[in-house]
Amino acid sequence: MFEDASHEKRALRAELRERRRIMTSTERQLAEAAITANLIKLTTDLGVTFIAAYLSTDHEPPTRQFLTWACERDIRVLLPVSRADGLLDWAPYDGKDEDEDMAGMPTPTSELLGPIAINEVGLIIVPAASVDRTGMRMGWGSGYFDKTLGSMENCPPVYAVIFDDELVDTVPSERHDQRVNGVVTPSGIVAF
Repeated sequence: MFEDASHEKRALRAELRERRRIMTSTERQLAEAAITANLIKLTTDLGVTFIAAYLSTDHEPPTRQFLTWACERDIRVLLPVSRADGLLDWAPYDGKDEDEDMAGMPTPTSELLGPIAINEVGLIIVPAASVDRTGMRMGWGSGYFDKTLGSMENCPPVYAVIFDDELVDTVPSERHDQRVNGVVTPSGIVAF
């Protein structure tokens, strides 16, 4: 059963990567403006002043304008840094210098904090390949966020950022997969 889910995930991830790759620049710009507005609304509505998020890559739903907004308003931001053991360290982000971690993901160049630094945030914003209407998140296969979320005792709200067509009725899942509390898409905010 779990082997079937693993194969289904690989096929779905390939399809989603291709859909993201062929988006036009106009579609991306419209999505960025809408996602930024919805992330700002979510953060404002929750009244949080400390968040964990991620720097989007070229093919991910954009988070950079939102992170700039957060930094300008003195909202503390932690960003993930991949480790060889499959866990995430965290680093404060101020909107300035960037580097890449061992997995090739964009990261801040600030001081590395350990995995438990995320325990103090009021909102976690995660990437996803797809999320279903029960909140089951399908990531990109590395398991970093599943391990992080699964290890937290008092997890704050977790929202995945995806494109509209990536919110689906069901995604293949395995025992280690973690649910999210909601999604942010260009069309809006959906809480589960």
